[in-house]
Amino acid sequence: MLQFRDIHFKYDNQPLFSGLSLTIHAGHKACIVGRNGVGKTTLFELLLGNLIPDDGDISYPKEWRVATLRQNVAPSGRSALDFVMDGDATLRSLERMIETATKGADDSKLVASLSAYEDQGGYRYAQRAETILHGLGFSSEDFDKPHGEFSGGWRIRLNLAQTLMVPSDYLLLDEPTNHLDLEAVSWLYRWLFKYEGTVVLIAHDREFIDRIATQVIHVDQGVARTYSGGYSAFEKQRAALLLEQETLLQRQEKERARIQKFVDRFRAKASKAKQVQSRIKLLEKMTYTAVLRDEAPYQFSFSSPTRFDRPMVSFETCTLGYGQHQVIREFTQRIYPRDRIGILGINGAGKTTLLKAIAKELDPLEGTVGVSEHTTIGYFAQHQLEVLTRTTSAYEHIEESSDLSAQSIRNFLGAWGFSGSSIFRPVSQLSGGEKARLVLAKLALQKPALLVLDEPTNHLDLEMRSALASALDNFEGAVVVVAHDQHLLRQCVDEFWLISDGAISVYRGDLDDYEAMLTPVVNDQLDTRSFNSKAKRQHRALIREQKRAFAREINRIESSLEEISGEVESLTERLKDPTTLKHLDRDELNRLLARHSDLTQEATRLEGLWYSLTESMDRCTEDPIQ
Repeated sequence: MLQFRDIHFKYDNQPLFSGLSLTIHAGHKACIVGRNGVGKTTLFELLLGNLIPDDGDISYPKEWRVATLRQNVAPSGRSALDFVMDGDATLRSLERMIETATKGADDSKLVASLSAYEDQGGYRYAQRAETILHGLGFSSEDFDKPHGEFSGGWRIRLNLAQTLMVPSDYLLLDEPTNHLDLEAVSWLYRWLFKYEGTVVLIAHDREFIDRIATQVIHVDQGVARTYSGGYSAFEKQRAALLLEQETLLQRQEKERARIQKFVDRFRAKASKAKQVQSRIKLLEKMTYTAVLRDEAPYQFSFSSPTRFDRPMVSFETCTLGYGQHQVIREFTQRIYPRDRIGILGINGAGKTTLLKAIAKELDPLEGTVGVSEHTTIGYFAQHQLEVLTRTTSAYEHIEESSDLSAQSIRNFLGAWGFSGSSIFRPVSQLSGGEKARLVLAKLALQKPALLVLDEPTNHLDLEMRSALASALDNFEGAVVVVAHDQHLLRQCVDEFWLISDGAISVYRGDLDDYEAMLTPVVNDQLDTRSFNSKAKRQHRALIREQKRAFAREINRIESSLEEISGEVESLTERLKDPTTLKHLDRDELNRLLARHSDLTQEATRLEGLWYSLTESMDRCTEDPIQ
């Protein structure tokens, strides 16, 4: 099991953890939740030894192999497939040993290395990496593309793929669903569900937590409390705890008031002096139960438009794409006030392309996109986080975009979770979640009639996601959204558009139906897909080399067996001959008998090795990658 015992840790000389203790049993899938800044990622850093606690102890079995998701990896020139395969360091090491033995013509080491490679699943190595890459949304054409040519979000997906390739007993994942789409999140859930080791993850997707977690660890006020089950179970248990604490506090206040009343009444009476002093000491010793916070840190909304047009957006025989490449062909659709439309489709289907067209950031290749006169559009996309002015603060961003007074700006930003000195920090010092909140806040200032949101929940904590879902639900305008957060989609969306094979249609099912439809399609693609030809060539070359090495080693063993058999036969004849036995002294006879025994044992050993190598060579007659 994994244990944190009475951990104390200060950050910037401020207490972050004070007596934090928790236990995660082997095979469990634990999710750490809590507001931004409570120390969730710090727990991972402590566990990995990158940070040292001021006091306390952290332990887990020494034999556990740990794999962890790295968020920031320098761009590499290695291909996407090679980068992911690097995750299995054992097989990479065996590949180097095979190469060295091949160059040195050392058949014995080559056979040993190739056998170990086979035992470790080396011949399914590339296929395993490709399956993970496909599951996370990469196409076969992406496999040979250099790691450094992918965007930041896609490089994080590659980091996740590499992490999943690491042979491990213990998996640490910090925000693994960030930068994934709905389909990749669904695949990751299935992968983690089958994973037999222990999983500890930080996540802000409540439905994902509900589906994967066997326990939730809530970090707050420097301590951790463990709740069994997923996020919904955690909410129920925590609500009961808050109610119990409120009752306890009421009882405590009632007892303090009773004691204080006794002190006030009898303080002046000498006959009651001892009892009064006793009650005063009792009051001094009484401590307040630590208050569990449950207030919402976000209190924002999207102002409803004063005037609507019907329809707000019209697509007429519209074809969208880039240059000569058509992504979505000849569709006609309408968006009306109060529409809540979620866009579905596998990676590359054209979801972002459609949103760009609605937001007037992409002109159609054919047909028209009509936006009505009073339909102002608020567009949120991940790239907007990076184009915020790095040296400008949240306060200055809002000041530049509005005519609000200084106090009104403070109040406005407070509703979006910015308070105190944080409103004056430059964007370069803000976290991803803070940047996303600032972009959403600026969007709300525009008072749009139509909100177009492309993965708005990336980087946002659970409370912010819940507040965003409520704000969208109460918004009087229209919403079109692409999101991987199923809870937000279930709460806010009442119609789905499906993009498939270049066409848009209204999807009549719900998210459960969509996932059920998607799963066999993905599995069929993985089962029938022609895997990367370069990997095939490499593995087939290894098989040929293994067969040649086995053949050479089998020939060497057969030659040795022939020599040994000849010598054993000769010794047997000598030892059978009475004349020989008559003329041999005892020492010479014992030497011949010992030699006969040693040769017989060696012959038995070589015969066993011969059978083993012959069986291994027979297995090489079939290509393991088909």
